[in-house]
Amino acid sequence: MNLNQIELLRILQETNFNQSKAAERLNVVQSAASRQLQLFEEELGSPLFERHGKKLLGLTALGERIMEQVESINQAKKNIHAIADDFRDNRNGCLHIATTHTQAKYLLPGPVQRFRERYPDMSIYMIQSSPDELIQHLHHHRADIAICTEKVDEDEKLVIKPCYEWSHIAVAPPRHPLAQGELTLQRLATYPLLTYSQGFTGRSNIERAFRQAGEKMDITLAAADSDIIKTYVRLGLGVGIISSMAYEEGNDSDLAAMDLSHVIPRSVTKIAYLKHLYLPTYLKYFINEILAQAPRART
Repeated sequence: MNLNQIELLRILQETNFNQSKAAERLNVVQSAASRQLQLFEEELGSPLFERHGKKLLGLTALGERIMEQVESINQAKKNIHAIADDFRDNRNGCLHIATTHTQAKYLLPGPVQRFRERYPDMSIYMIQSSPDELIQHLHHHRADIAICTEKVDEDEKLVIKPCYEWSHIAVAPPRHPLAQGELTLQRLATYPLLTYSQGFTGRSNIERAFRQAGEKMDITLAAADSDIIKTYVRLGLGVGIISSMAYEEGNDSDLAAMDLSHVIPRSVTKIAYLKHLYLPTYLKYFINEILAQAPRART
C-alpha cells in the first residue's frame, strides 16, 4: 500500500469511478492506474469496486469502509500543508467561500473587505450555489467554509456555528390590501406568492408555517435571488416573501415591507466547515469577522 494508491481511490470517487479520467488526473496511462488498483485489492484480499467487465460501477461494502479512511488521509495531508503554512505565517494563498446569493450580497461585503485589508495578498473565491451543492463543495475541498441557512446542520461531518437569526417579510405595492390590518397566513394564502426556490433562504420554514396553518401556497414564481423576486413583485405577479435583510430602504421604497416573524419561524444562518479541518489563522480571522458582522446583518 502506498500514497499513490490512496490518491487513486480518492480520484476515482471524484470522477464517478471513471478510470480513464482518474489516470489523466494522475498523469499516468490507464493501464498503470488499473494495475495499481489491482495490486491494492490483492493486498487487501477483497475487491473494492463492483464491476461490469472492466467498468467500475460502484464501491463494495469494503470499499465504502476504505473510502472513509481515504477521506481522512486526504484531509490529514491538507492539514499538514495548512499547519506548515500557518507556522511560516504564509499570507499568500486562497480563501474559498461557498455561499448563497443572499449571504454574499447582504452579510459578506464587510467581512470580505476587512479580510482583504488584513491579508492583501490572499485571493478570495466565492462560489454561489444551492445549499446541497455548498455541502458537496466542502466535502470535495473546493471550499473552506460554507455560509447558508438550509441543509448544513443535517450533515454530521460538519462543524456548525450559528451566525445570526433573521425573519421573513412580505413585500407588495404600498397600497396593497395586505398592508392594512393584521397580516395572517390565511390572508397571504389568498394571493399569488413569489418566494425562494426549494432549499434557499428559509424556504423550509415558509412551507412549514403554511402547512401547520392548513393553508396552501399558490407560488407563481420561485427564485434563489431576492432581487429577482422583488422585480416580479413590481410587475404585479403577486406578493413576495423574502428575507428581511433583502429589503433595502433606499432601493425598495416603492414596495411595502410587512413583518412575518409572528407567523413564520425565524431562520438561522450558519457557518459550516469539515470537522477534521485544520483552521489556519486567516480562516479563524474571517470566521470571527463574519460573527462580528452578524448583528449588523440582523439589524
